[in-house]
Amino acid sequence: MTDTAADVSVGSDNARTPSRRSLLAVGGAGLALGAAAAGGAVAVTRTGDDPQPVADSGDAVSFHGAHQAGIATAVQDRLHFASFDVKTDDRDEFVQLLKDWTKAASRMTEGHAVGEGAYGGLPEAPPDDTGEALGLKPSRLTLTIGFGPSLFEKFGLADRRPEALVDLPKFPGDNLDKARSDGDLCIQACADDPQVAVHAIRNLARIGFGKVAVRWSQLGFGKTSSTTPDAQTPRNLMGFKDGTRNIAGTEKARLDEHVWVDAKDTDANSSWMTGGSYLVARRIRMNIETWDRTSLQEQEDVFGRDKGEGAPVGKAKERDEPFLKAMKPDAHVRLAHPDSNAGATILRRGYSFTDGTDGLGRLEAGLFFLAYQKDVRKGFIRVQRNLSRSDALNEYIQHVSSAVFAVPPGVRDSGDWWGRALFSKEA
Repeated sequence: MTDTAADVSVGSDNARTPSRRSLLAVGGAGLALGAAAAGGAVAVTRTGDDPQPVADSGDAVSFHGAHQAGIATAVQDRLHFASFDVKTDDRDEFVQLLKDWTKAASRMTEGHAVGEGAYGGLPEAPPDDTGEALGLKPSRLTLTIGFGPSLFEKFGLADRRPEALVDLPKFPGDNLDKARSDGDLCIQACADDPQVAVHAIRNLARIGFGKVAVRWSQLGFGKTSSTTPDAQTPRNLMGFKDGTRNIAGTEKARLDEHVWVDAKDTDANSSWMTGGSYLVARRIRMNIETWDRTSLQEQEDVFGRDKGEGAPVGKAKERDEPFLKAMKPDAHVRLAHPDSNAGATILRRGYSFTDGTDGLGRLEAGLFFLAYQKDVRKGFIRVQRNLSRSDALNEYIQHVSSAVFAVPPGVRDSGDWWGRALFSKEA
């Protein structure tokens, strides 16, 4: 089905709710044709069952597929991440919320308003959609849901908690703020337009009023990792490229080996996670002012890369295979490399953040680290144990927030919903 056909279909059952794309189509048909002609796919991303062409920044990413979009999908520019506490103890009410969220998420990722839209409805009732995304493109919005360990204590699901969903240990140097950690569930919204991402979380929170409440949230910008290997690795706020060898959305074999949960990784109680993944979220505060007073040589020694090209020590290009022994023993790249961690490999989707300044005038900034893997014990925990002990970067950073979630498989079609395999009595 073409975009045009999809818009007509939606418009026919909701004539008073113009989609963002249909609004844009009025004046943008020529531009769309031009973009289609000039913007041919130069790389691919994985949004569902099969690799798909990378969409232009304003396009829609498919919501349905074997895996949730927003994991191997080409990383968007902006993030709004929210962790929720569940307030209801009524299982049926919570399941209905998941169904309502799924329907709303599907519409928003396609660029449509939620429900009956932001205007034109009953004047006596609040509109279904808050309206701030009207007129904006879908902006490659992806919405990804995860279930935290605490959720399984509710609704009688303790026996269905996967063994791989472990509570993270306290690592040396952690200074975690409980008010910014954990949660019964999370929603990760990624988009190329920050207003589209914020709109999505705002409307899901609004739909969940009385049943869930936002526990903490994080805005992010300036992606610090890439899942498209032909693109230059983005820089973090320290000015360095990190995670150059990140798993690409096109690398099916590596995704299968390190990211997607396979049936053989589960038992009868955790088989609902087949096709899913596990997410670790960490807010990492950077001591920016200290870093900015550090010599260039020390900065490069800390990372094990040069600052200009991003090449590993002794090499010329960013993607040259690093020679770990040429780096200092405590260099970040050396300690984080799979060869230093029994092959542990994770898929990163980090974003920079700034939240103004603290009470001492220092920039409240850093990295909001997101890592997906098929087993937290063999992925993030193994790598972080190595880093937390002796990484030279530890002098300049501090982990201040932490959470882990089981990310269920994708929503297969319009009859499916987030978490069906876990919550449905028939599944």
